[in-house]
Amino acid sequence: MTQAELRLCSLLLQEHFGDIVEKVGNSLLRTGPRPLRLLVGDTGLLPDQVKKALCVLIQHNLVRYEVQPRGSVEYEARSERILRILRYPRYIYTAKTLYGDPGELLVEELLLHGHLPMSCAVARVADRLTETMEDGKTMDYTEVSSTFVRLADTHFIQRCPIVSEIPQSTNAPPPPAPALAIDEKDMYVVPRLSLVGKGKRRHSCNEEEEGEHKAKRQKQEGGRSETPPDDGIYWQVNLERFHQHFRDQALVSAVASRMDQTSSEVVRTMLRMSEVTTASGASHTQPLSSNEIFRSLPAGYNIGKQVLDQYLALLADDPLEFVGKSGDSGGGTYTVKVTWGPGASWALPIPFPHPSLILLLLHRFGSRCARIFRLLLRKKHLEQKQVEDFAMIPAKEAKDMLYRMLSENLVSLQEIPKTPDHAPSRTFYLYTVNVMAAARMLLHRCYKSVANLMERRQHEMQENKRLLDKSQRVEAILASMQATGAEVAQLHEVEEMITGPERQQLETLKRNVNKIDASENQVDETIFVLESFIESTMKRP
Repeated sequence: MTQAELRLCSLLLQEHFGDIVEKVGNSLLRTGPRPLRLLVGDTGLLPDQVKKALCVLIQHNLVRYEVQPRGSVEYEARSERILRILRYPRYIYTAKTLYGDPGELLVEELLLHGHLPMSCAVARVADRLTETMEDGKTMDYTEVSSTFVRLADTHFIQRCPIVSEIPQSTNAPPPPAPALAIDEKDMYVVPRLSLVGKGKRRHSCNEEEEGEHKAKRQKQEGGRSETPPDDGIYWQVNLERFHQHFRDQALVSAVASRMDQTSSEVVRTMLRMSEVTTASGASHTQPLSSNEIFRSLPAGYNIGKQVLDQYLALLADDPLEFVGKSGDSGGGTYTVKVTWGPGASWALPIPFPHPSLILLLLHRFGSRCARIFRLLLRKKHLEQKQVEDFAMIPAKEAKDMLYRMLSENLVSLQEIPKTPDHAPSRTFYLYTVNVMAAARMLLHRCYKSVANLMERRQHEMQENKRLLDKSQRVEAILASMQATGAEVAQLHEVEEMITGPERQQLETLKRNVNKIDASENQVDETIFVLESFIESTMKRP
């Protein structure tokens, strides 16, 4: 794990969970798997604090545990899962785009709490949606439940593993940690619940206090709350399914930019038909016949079967091989290629990292360096004299640019000796692009950039902490006065507690923070492309 990744993970844990959880997570990231005793000694925290921090991290799937042969339990931080926190806004926005407000809030609640039962998640979302509605309107549980079922059917959410039942003898001691497991066929099965009810609005402070006193009295009298029907069945967000959706959208955009909109719609239909049946690490989607694709095309695309076959043939014959064809009986079957290796064309926009590398070269070294880089990607291996001739750049400038890119690990130098003595006068020196090394370098820079952006946002918020606190107090006073029906003059008087310069300062702060947030999301899109490329390249035989 690099220092940039460690720094970014620590910042994410601190921002979302606080200092104690960050200290425990940072210790696990630095030292690797450790038992509780060593973790307490390394962090300097109380054992109870470390246990609670581990519970939070396990709840959010950021730490896993494993029982060792000698009976001890070791905890290990999942750095790749911690880095996914950066992508939470994109997951939520995607759910909103696909399933509307109920889908957005369901995914948000599951990400916020780590995992929740279906009944609890539906009730929370219904209450939140009711809060945003006009007076007298409420959100019905059945509408939120149907969205929950659709999310599970398309595998965007999945069941959490449960404690496996292992028969034990009466004298055997219990295991030091429970073993969690779940059958793959049960991961997306939604329990049949009759959730009847409507969302509730928040009560006033007095009503909340009365409710708390009532709950305390019931507890003292020995009364127990009713057990939910899905008790013990917890759900979590399937991040890999969201990544598959991002990849599919990128492929559709790549086809549209290279060919036309109809071709991209054909590919989108094929991806949609096999989105649930294709494994996350598969290199191709499930085979589909042209008749199946034709029947599944959207109603708005009135193209005939013969035209569809022509589009499929064009996609299969394209050098980038977006679509592959196998067999000729019955018209053959078609698959979509969803992983790309270093042999793909440099012009492919996503999920291949070449455009990001070329943009880096344009900003840091200029257009001539980018020209040399493109040339090396196409020609694979070139001598310095060949680079000068093909790129039409003077020898001195070409030599300087090649050495600058060599020092940044963007290009590499390969020696091919003519004789065994490796004499420089009898050796070919060929420049080439090691795309994997360049992608790793760019990924490292992206991690550093996101960490810098987060620290900058924290600095901006800290510099204006007093003004933000004052603004929050004024907003709370205005909300309470509006609830009690205060006059307009009174509200205006409270609003004037924030002066004109202070209001302008708040607007500037809001604008700067929005720019930082947008920059984080843009960098995360590049991170996703680079990680997808590195992962697919390493999986290839």
